[in-house]
Amino acid sequence: MATWVEMLKTAQKTCLVQDGRKKVHYTFKNQTEMAEEYDMVSFDLLVRKFRKKSTLGSAGKWEYEIGEGSHISNMEELSIRESNTAPRLSAKYSKNAFQWRIRNLPYPLENYSITVDEENRQLILRTKNKKYFKRISIVDMDRFRLPLKQSAIKLAHANNCLLITYQKPSEIVEHEKVIQKELRKMKASHDGDVECNPS
Repeated sequence: MATWVEMLKTAQKTCLVQDGRKKVHYTFKNQTEMAEEYDMVSFDLLVRKFRKKSTLGSAGKWEYEIGEGSHISNMEELSIRESNTAPRLSAKYSKNAFQWRIRNLPYPLENYSITVDEENRQLILRTKNKKYFKRISIVDMDRFRLPLKQSAIKLAHANNCLLITYQKPSEIVEHEKVIQKELRKMKASHDGDVECNPS
């Protein structure tokens, strides 16, 4: 199987600047699509989502790895949905850290504990009052086959939101610098332009 770096280099790429975001669309050799959105000022990765072709060749639904999809707009899907007071996890990757925000968690910071599950390669978040439990995978750490370290994790809590920060290892930081350098060089269409500029 091709490495993540090779897959990114060989993918067909198009780029668009819209709403203060640089949006990059990748099509890999296996026809899987990936879309990423970067903040134009900080160049933080705000969205990463994947879509595969169905067995009949039609485009599947986007699956979010980072960020959140837009909320349900189809009236048929409104009958069953999560409560807006249920805890909601979203990921955002900054220059030096992987970050997750879990909204609607009212408990004080001392109620949370987070540990590394080395065997399953996940972070495990628990509350002492047993009201919340979550396993979090760091897909980029898996892609680079890097071990998870307890010392890289920090927790913060404010306004019913828990912030989990995992310090990125230098290997990933250096890889992302190279990728971002390439993305900055890509010619981007702007909102309203007709043409895309594939790589």
